[in-house]
Amino acid sequence: MTTRHKSAALPLAFAYAALIVYASLYPFADWRDQGIAPWSFLGAPWPKYWTAFDFGINVAGYVPLGFLAAIAILRTWEGAGPVRAVLAAALAGVAISFAMETLQSYLPARIPSNVDMGLNSAGALAGAVVAAVLERLGVVAHWHRTRSNWFVEDSRGALVLLALWPLALLFPAAVTFGLGQVFERLEVAISEWLLDTPFIDWLPVRQFELEPLVPGVELLCVMLGALVPCLLGFLVTRPVARRAVLLPLVLLAGAAASALSAALSYGPEHAWAWLSPPVQVGIAAALFLGIALLPAPRRLCAALLLVALVVHLSLLNQAPESAYFAQTLATWEQGRFIRFHGLAQWLGWLWPFVTLAYVLATLSRRGPRP
Repeated sequence: MTTRHKSAALPLAFAYAALIVYASLYPFADWRDQGIAPWSFLGAPWPKYWTAFDFGINVAGYVPLGFLAAIAILRTWEGAGPVRAVLAAALAGVAISFAMETLQSYLPARIPSNVDMGLNSAGALAGAVVAAVLERLGVVAHWHRTRSNWFVEDSRGALVLLALWPLALLFPAAVTFGLGQVFERLEVAISEWLLDTPFIDWLPVRQFELEPLVPGVELLCVMLGALVPCLLGFLVTRPVARRAVLLPLVLLAGAAASALSAALSYGPEHAWAWLSPPVQVGIAAALFLGIALLPAPRRLCAALLLVALVVHLSLLNQAPESAYFAQTLATWEQGRFIRFHGLAQWLGWLWPFVTLAYVLATLSRRGPRP
């Protein structure tokens, strides 16, 4: 088979597979050998206790994997028909599920289950079948034509990052659109790793306490946090008119994700509690600057995006996490949101830095494209 083109479904499939690994093996602690074959769960009897939620989550959790894997195969490799794509995607789901259930036999907090594996496999198969049906109906080809008309040829990386941005916002942030606030947690984590070792003396001691952001700086952080994905979209969008359509869509997606995060964290009645005056002015400023930059060349957008990211991360990581925010994180990390913890938290931490690397790689390319 020969390569056709770069599909955004391929990196999204790998990202989703990484999420499955994280969710299946969390909290990655107290590994031990039980003295039995790790695949012995295959012959276990039907579990006594199970719920409709467990049934649904095991099926639904693997549907996106099967869908993305099948789309990636269909759109990336010449000669891969629907049947072959469905079989390959389903087998990938079976393999990943078997590997996860096998590794769970070494974790005391997890129980491997042949029923879970069967439901996971069914979910992957269902997602792959949906992808094949959409391909047969021409929906996937229509999306490819639309993408070619709207975006530059090598836009896969930016589109994946744009698709992941609202998901990253689902994990509650101390500052609206404030992704990448890792300094304080990283400092604590490194201190814990080096504790009781000679290297603890090598760790520099911070001579000042982190101060909360004043409203003006919070406004600037919100503006930059909202402007970054807009500039990322401008970087790969072809005509100015389509940039004008993309700009409000990106901001609306960010607002919707922030509202959903607040509703999950504090209750539906507090879904818009985050929309304080500094946040409102910050979003309005991002919209104004986005409109002003609609005709900007793509290389200029890349340079401005780089500056915005660096300033945003610098300001954000000079502020501490509030005690109330820390309590909210405890709800996510230990309570009912544990299934979303891995995806949203790691995306929130890493998204700005991956975007920074992408922009640097974009600026380093030669030729007319950014």
